[in-house]
Amino acid sequence: MPERINIMVVPASDAGLRRLIAELDSYLSGLYPADEIFAVDLEAAETREMIFAVAYTDGKAVGCGAIRRLDEAAAELKRFYVLPECRRSGIAGELCRFLEKRCREQGIAVLRLETGAPQYESLGFYRKQGFYGIDRYGEYVHCESSLCMEKRLTDTANETINPET
Repeated sequence: MPERINIMVVPASDAGLRRLIAELDSYLSGLYPADEIFAVDLEAAETREMIFAVAYTDGKAVGCGAIRRLDEAAAELKRFYVLPECRRSGIAGELCRFLEKRCREQGIAVLRLETGAPQYESLGFYRKQGFYGIDRYGEYVHCESSLCMEKRLTDTANETINPET
């Protein structure tokens, strides 16, 4: 595990964020047809409403993720990526918890995401973090390769829950 992981909220224009997203897009283009990659347009006006975070070790951007609000109670985890050489070091877990905390601070009770079967490592990671499978939603409804998941962040008492217990 890296000695120190520093996670910061950054603007969509952040160079480290853009480099990581470009690497993610390149990786995904080897797994899916172009019309099955649900990218985020970093120049679009709606991205100003998103929260982007970058994880750094030794001053280098090594992981990223974003939260996009879906409605009053739910948000979506987007553009979640950690450099291959930095995986299995705790960075992804720290980054996920950081973004979940931002959701809770905004009163968001459910965090959803979309991934796919070719991303088997991601599926295992998300399950380990407490995400479980749900029906496809939103822009993913008609995409056969999309696997959607969610995690309930709080119950009515504002405590973390696990819906599968």
